[in-house]
Amino acid sequence: MNAWIKKLGPLIGLVFVFALFAVLRPQKFPTMDNLEIMLLQTAVVGTAALGMTMIIISGGIDLSVGSQVALCTVTLSLLLNAGWTPLAAALGAVAIGAGCGALIGTLITRLRLSPFIVTLGMWGALRGAAKGLANETMVVTPPTWLNKLLNAVSAEHKWMLVPPGVWMTVVLALVVAVLLRYTRQGRHIFAIGSNEQTARLCGVSVERTKLTVYMLASCFAALAGVLQYSYLTVGDPTTANGMELDVIAAVVIGGGSLAGGQGSVLGSLIGALIMTAVANGCTKMDLPNWVQEIVTGLIIIAAVALDRLRQKKE
Repeated sequence: MNAWIKKLGPLIGLVFVFALFAVLRPQKFPTMDNLEIMLLQTAVVGTAALGMTMIIISGGIDLSVGSQVALCTVTLSLLLNAGWTPLAAALGAVAIGAGCGALIGTLITRLRLSPFIVTLGMWGALRGAAKGLANETMVVTPPTWLNKLLNAVSAEHKWMLVPPGVWMTVVLALVVAVLLRYTRQGRHIFAIGSNEQTARLCGVSVERTKLTVYMLASCFAALAGVLQYSYLTVGDPTTANGMELDVIAAVVIGGGSLAGGQGSVLGSLIGALIMTAVANGCTKMDLPNWVQEIVTGLIIIAAVALDRLRQKKE
């Protein structure tokens, strides 16, 4: 019974949050248009949470996700303005993300630095780089098909049900789920998070696995940046400020443990939906931003407290 409650906990939490705001704002919250808006917003956080899931399972943390998203929106916009095709510009942004992940992973594995300290430093450095590249202003670009990734579904494309960007998140989630569940790399990630020394004694290449995890996670952050660009239609160096907290909270709410060794893709996506539903519900209730920030902070504290309680019970 406890195992089932643990697995269904995030879903129960999502149903509770949705029901609460549906009762409080029945005319605004539980509408099809608003549900689509929440899916669009969740696609960005959810895509970034896929990478964070792997990091947290491996026992690490990444506080620079929001800055990576902002940097990739700016990079993508600059490449488009430089004449690159939309696909090439998107791949260029992902390559920048991979480079950020490689740098973070190298600092952690080679210099034996704490992931918290390294990514905290990168949080500021990458945000500064984004502002510098954009000359501290938004980078406006000509419209391309990238802008349609998170556009509302038009009448002639109702068969898609949701925008292409949401389907992209679903496909990426399936890829990560298969990687974690059915590949040797996935087993190594869980082993390192559960007990790094034991994993090393069993022949797991800890340094290489961690480096791969941070590179993959940064690629997912870059893809989240592509979706964020689609949502904003500009490169914004100030966007995604604080998104790293939403992403980390989504993973923890979904059953991931900050101590490592636990987490799931489905749980992280449900956690991302919960964070989006809370933010959207507060907006529908016309609550000021400072109240929303307090609510978000309390959710993060509650998520960490639940994580500690799970660890004590085990």
